[in-house]
Amino acid sequence: MNEAQPVSWSTPVAGLFAVAGGGLLLVAAAILAKDGPSRLLVGIGAVAVLAMAALAVRQRPRLTMIPGSKPRLVVGTLTGPKDYPLDQIDRIRMVSYRRIGRKSAMLEIDVRHNDAERLLIFGRWDLGTNPHDVYDALVVNGFASVTSD
Repeated sequence: MNEAQPVSWSTPVAGLFAVAGGGLLLVAAAILAKDGPSRLLVGIGAVAVLAMAALAVRQRPRLTMIPGSKPRLVVGTLTGPKDYPLDQIDRIRMVSYRRIGRKSAMLEIDVRHNDAERLLIFGRWDLGTNPHDVYDALVVNGFASVTSD
């Protein structure tokens, strides 16, 4: 029997380099700023942007689907990967939110984690691709029982 291979989705490496580069440019701007308040505000922005890049790197891969006879999802978090077998996944669905004048697709996954319910939301930045494509891959590879349209 030929088991399907795991598939992972992550923030694109080029995007992470772009964010980190922007953070380094902000560091240079903070150093070159002439007055204290400018240096402080730009420095805070630089730290925030570099922290965002570091957090995105730490969470890679963001979502991994392991299909087969016992399908499961592995979610990259700040504290390390979290494993969710099919019996801990309550629902997977697609939702759209209106943000800045346009609709953004999001993949929502309801899971049970340590006797608590947790809602995981993934967008294009997290997955590196259209969330609809990830949803379709999950449906085809054994997660159809927990999906809702």
